[in-house]
Amino acid sequence: MNYSPESLEAFAQAVALGSFSAAARKLGKSQSTISEAIARLEADLGLELFDRGSRQPKLTEAGSRLLERVEDILAASDRLQRAATQLSGGLEPRVSLALSDTYQSAQYEARLVELEQRYPDLEFECLIAEHRDVIELVAQGRATLGLLAAQPGYPPELGAARVAERADFGLFVALEHPLAQLPDVRESDLAGWRLLRLNTLGDALAVDDGLPPSGGRCWSAPNYLLLLEMATHGFGWAELPRWLVSGYANGRLHELQVPGWPRSQAVDVVWSRQRRLGPAANWLLERLLERPPAR
Repeated sequence: MNYSPESLEAFAQAVALGSFSAAARKLGKSQSTISEAIARLEADLGLELFDRGSRQPKLTEAGSRLLERVEDILAASDRLQRAATQLSGGLEPRVSLALSDTYQSAQYEARLVELEQRYPDLEFECLIAEHRDVIELVAQGRATLGLLAAQPGYPPELGAARVAERADFGLFVALEHPLAQLPDVRESDLAGWRLLRLNTLGDALAVDDGLPPSGGRCWSAPNYLLLLEMATHGFGWAELPRWLVSGYANGRLHELQVPGWPRSQAVDVVWSRQRRLGPAANWLLERLLERPPAR
């Protein structure tokens, strides 16, 4: 049996956003259109996917079990479309990449060299963003692709894949900061000093990012480079990508020896399933996902 892509997309968005009305706004359709699409899907499957007895539709057990299957179908459809675009040609005029400071790789620089050589007339733009801001830039069409620290989940309209490289994070303070004088630092020591934390435009400050407690005192910035500058001025301690400290701190920061740190962070690349990737973006995506050659 063939299932309507519109019905599958309506179902996935309703689950992700928590209501049919929110899904309708997201997809630019009426609420009745979304309700009808989901009803057709339920009729095709012979199952109730939502319990409509409550104020907000709630997934039934069958709906919960089938959600992953629906997401697999949407992902497969996206891969088919990307493969067809590669075969059909038709170079897009511009590719924009939203890039997190989490991601630093010699392979990335090599890919840009290859991109320039392969598509010399292509306009390329790099945007620096983090976490939710990367997701918003891609979802809104402002960025073609995004590289960011792996998130627990993404909106249904986005495709995502794990790149081979990982990022290392440590906790850092200025050389003259009192914490830098301690040979070993406990979380209770950190709680007495100001935390410098990432707070992107699209994120809530109260997000649990797994950092040690700060005693309620914190300053925030939308990217790691600004946090690094705050840390070098002695304003507090910060979680930072170790490559960024090595390349830009000029010996002005000290890495704290805290149990459980440094930490390794997976990195994802994301793209919109609602906007067809051109040949250059498809090529760059595939190259970013390739594993670097073994040394």
